[in-house]
Amino acid sequence: MTIEIRPATPSDAPQILAFITELADFERARHEVIASVADIERSLFSEGATAHGLICLRDGLPIGFAVFFFSYSTWLGSNCLYLEDLYITPEQRGGGAGKTLLRHLAKIACANDCGRFEWSVLDWNKPAIEFYKSLGAQPQEEWVRYRMDGVVLRDFAAGN
Repeated sequence: MTIEIRPATPSDAPQILAFITELADFERARHEVIASVADIERSLFSEGATAHGLICLRDGLPIGFAVFFFSYSTWLGSNCLYLEDLYITPEQRGGGAGKTLLRHLAKIACANDCGRFEWSVLDWNKPAIEFYKSLGAQPQEEWVRYRMDGVVLRDFAAGN
């Protein structure tokens, strides 16, 4: 069985949204997915898009995806690659697709002189945590992630 990683194209937008929805179901957050196919097309494929997508195929069939973007580290003085989402369908896990997709992303990071390759994982997702540790990735437990979104973000931006 052959695993292939390729850049996502606009025609992949429906499949990417389907994978996003499956991932959200797994992460118990389906209700938070408001993206549409048009949103995916615009945010990943329009001119000036800052996020990038990859499709993972096994024997020509899509079995997963990744979305990533470049960030910046002031301490390193270099770009970094941030993995927003990586998903492999449950029935395809354990066959090397996730590792192949992560290695492909690591190569993109190296080709772009990135000083870091980072991502987040839910603290209860023990299989993913063990998988990432098996690859040599280390948790950054001293950092706490913060977020503003929705009304809070808009109100803060407006000075409220």
